[in-house]
Amino acid sequence: MEKRPQLDILLCAPRGFCAGVDRAIQIVELALEKYGAPVYVRHAIVHNKYVVDGLREKGAIFVEELDEIPETGAPVVFSAHGVPKSVPADARSRNMFFLDATCPLVSKVHVEAQRHFSEGHEIVLIGHKGHPEVVGTMGQLPVGAITLIETVADAMVFEPKDPLTLAFVTQTTLSVDDTREIVTALQQRFPAINGPHKEDICYATTNRQEAIKAVAPEVDAMIVVGSSNSSNSLRLVEVAERAGCKVSMLVDRAAEIDWSRLEGIRSLGVSAGASAPEKLVDEVIEAFAQRYEIKVEARVTARENIAFNIPRELRTIEASVAR
Repeated sequence: MEKRPQLDILLCAPRGFCAGVDRAIQIVELALEKYGAPVYVRHAIVHNKYVVDGLREKGAIFVEELDEIPETGAPVVFSAHGVPKSVPADARSRNMFFLDATCPLVSKVHVEAQRHFSEGHEIVLIGHKGHPEVVGTMGQLPVGAITLIETVADAMVFEPKDPLTLAFVTQTTLSVDDTREIVTALQQRFPAINGPHKEDICYATTNRQEAIKAVAPEVDAMIVVGSSNSSNSLRLVEVAERAGCKVSMLVDRAAEIDWSRLEGIRSLGVSAGASAPEKLVDEVIEAFAQRYEIKVEARVTARENIAFNIPRELRTIEASVAR
């Protein structure tokens, strides 16, 4: 029997589910338990195919818009990415019972944008066009109140109405380094620009990127477990490449691993985006154990102990489940 090659795996920590994702999934599961199927969910609750498919099997029905939902008393859940103000208003006009699973850290950005607007500021949002979180944040205010800036180049050509009444907010799942460059460009051009009281990029995004930066220079390849529509997962691959790990790939599951890119590696980093369950990380490690003699070491760069409250309507069922 051919001897399997040795492979050292550095497991990034923190990785995987953040508090906002955990809360959003709980909201759908508890709603199914309390009210029964179906529970409608507007947009993917989180950007992970495995999670969405699992909830669908339990009775969740995913829609993109409220008008896809028949007249029913079934609950409707808004995704963790947040929604424009028009969506809950539309739900109320249809007498829908809805539960808001928007991550509290996204809601914080909504509140900041509203505060800047009420103080008469012109608002810049740093983010990715079309991402549900960006659509939701821009939809908190009248059309034209927020200008989207995606790159340093955008920041260099942006012309505000009044440089003295300018403020910025950011999407929560961006590259920390990219965002810093854009903010620096804006601050150099408009020194009076107002920023958030506390950084908008969420703790989980920051922590996962820092863990990747610590591990990437030490390994021959990096695998990030996550879906291709997950902004924070895509950023982790980019961060790994910039930190010196040229063979970096995003996989939804172990079956997607491109083994041809991994020939001759002796060390591997493994992480997971904030919406990827740990079960899929285990699956990836098991796939390597089939081909290599593996030694797994956790590389911990931060500890996370944050949890968010779920909506009041579901707290009684949560207590009974916990017991």
